[in-house]
Amino acid sequence: MTLDITERARAAPADHRRRRVGRRSARSAVRHPRPRLGPEEWRATQEIAAQLGETERSPLGQVGRVVGRLGTDRARAVLAGTQEIEVTGGLMLPDGSRRRTPGGTFFHLVRADDTLSREDRVYMFPPQFGRFGRKKAASSTAPATPAPTAMQTTAWTDDDYRRAMAALQQELGRTTTVKITVIGRPGAAIEQGQTVALVLVSEKVPDLPNGLPEPPTGTRYTVFVARKPWMKVAEALAADPEDAAIIEGYAALDPRVEGIAVYATSATTKRLQAAKRVTTAATP
Repeated sequence: MTLDITERARAAPADHRRRRVGRRSARSAVRHPRPRLGPEEWRATQEIAAQLGETERSPLGQVGRVVGRLGTDRARAVLAGTQEIEVTGGLMLPDGSRRRTPGGTFFHLVRADDTLSREDRVYMFPPQFGRFGRKKAASSTAPATPAPTAMQTTAWTDDDYRRAMAALQQELGRTTTVKITVIGRPGAAIEQGQTVALVLVSEKVPDLPNGLPEPPTGTRYTVFVARKPWMKVAEALAADPEDAAIIEGYAALDPRVEGIAVYATSATTKRLQAAKRVTTAATP
């Protein structure tokens, strides 16, 4: 059968449109790979994104890719690490200009996992592609991104400390508020009346702005917390060996405890805190 010119002209645009739609769909799939998540993974994605304060479609999809690749438990563990960093002051950008956002810290911790394969990284952090699937060329006028740098501390000698302390003693400032946050799993706990006492030792130094003196490790924190709120924390810690206590309070140097005494004003755990945030976010 032979088509006349008019019939060929009517058929060609439809076929052409189908080819163009197919190319657009293929490019969209390359640019925005959509994770296939089950109900539990989708709930975990929404929970993690809400706690990170990420509401835009792009970061929400990226959180979904992390959950889909790592699994819900591992992704929640990264969230717990993010929350721990946020409570202790956050994570600075490599150039020290500002703190990362909670979402930025979350994705930074995922990228820092050296057990990930190249396929894992490409799936969770896909490159951005432009027209016809070609990678966009970087603009020649765009500022270069500084390479990540390791934490650089300044070595203070004993003489440096003595001179600094002598000079600072000339004019002391006055505090208006003192608050400390201690995160970790306590060992033994002792009850004395309505007070529970426990000790945690600091062995991990967080990332600090470049140029600060290197802090010591092995600091002992003796925590005094009211018995009633502690019972709920102790129950949560006993139920989950991966959970950790979060204690806020007033800190004072006390030679009687051979370290820093912390008088708790609040006590919870990471999982209890996360559950509370989810409940709060779900409340209209």
